[in-house]
Amino acid sequence: MARREDGRDWAYRVDPYGFERPEDFDYASYEAFFSRYLVVLTRRAIKWSKLLKGNNSIQKSLKDINRTFPDNVKFRTTADPCLQHALYNVLVAYGHHNKAVGYCQGMNFIAGYLILITKNEEESFWLLDALIGRILPDYYSPAMLGLKTDQEVLGELVKMKVPAVAELMERHGVMWTLVVSRWFICLFIDILPVETVLRIWDCLFYEGSKIIFRVALTLIKQNQAFILEATNFPDICDKFKQITKGTFVTECHSFMQKIFTDPGSLSMATINKLRETCREKLLSQG
Repeated sequence: MARREDGRDWAYRVDPYGFERPEDFDYASYEAFFSRYLVVLTRRAIKWSKLLKGNNSIQKSLKDINRTFPDNVKFRTTADPCLQHALYNVLVAYGHHNKAVGYCQGMNFIAGYLILITKNEEESFWLLDALIGRILPDYYSPAMLGLKTDQEVLGELVKMKVPAVAELMERHGVMWTLVVSRWFICLFIDILPVETVLRIWDCLFYEGSKIIFRVALTLIKQNQAFILEATNFPDICDKFKQITKGTFVTECHSFMQKIFTDPGSLSMATINKLRETCREKLLSQG
């Protein structure tokens, strides 16, 4: 191994992340710090291990692992490494971390995407926690009240922004949950192209849940004439499947520009007010 004139190994002059340390780097202070920090790292590693080893019914409920992204080679059992193992670890750990949620269908796709992006179990875990605990509260709880509320909120927003489509839905008795539930619960995974989903998620983490409404409203508004061609219940459902395909959603950059212009003004104050009204309505229906 190459040595410098001061006798230190060259590898020692490079930090764990690959950056060269300056000539006046204080090795003594750094080693004193790292000896203390090692305790923190060890404690975190032990906590992570315990989350994975906890015993309850979460493991038994994870029946969806094998069905997660069957068309992705990295999730196949023949892959090396097989990301199914990382996915299992993240979902089990999260189930123990947030017992009020445990495991809910749809979480496997979200966690799977996060693992593909970060290539790191712990980072995926904390991003999942941010989504479920902060950005999308009550989406994945047993009652899914947050998810049901936001679907109703979208219906109210369509009445305001695209009234002709809202009237069509009402006339044929089509509930919003029938056509948009997967948009919300899977955050557009397997609905829109991968690159578009990733761009949406960037905005979702940065700006919060109103991005979901912007995307949904843009899809509906851009395809208003096409949707209005529907003449019956099944035809409406089919139109909503078709509007998530094609050049418009594939061109992710122009699509993302559209979501900030097409729906017009959409403040969190408006969304929160609608959420309050819709939540109360759902609770009163029992």
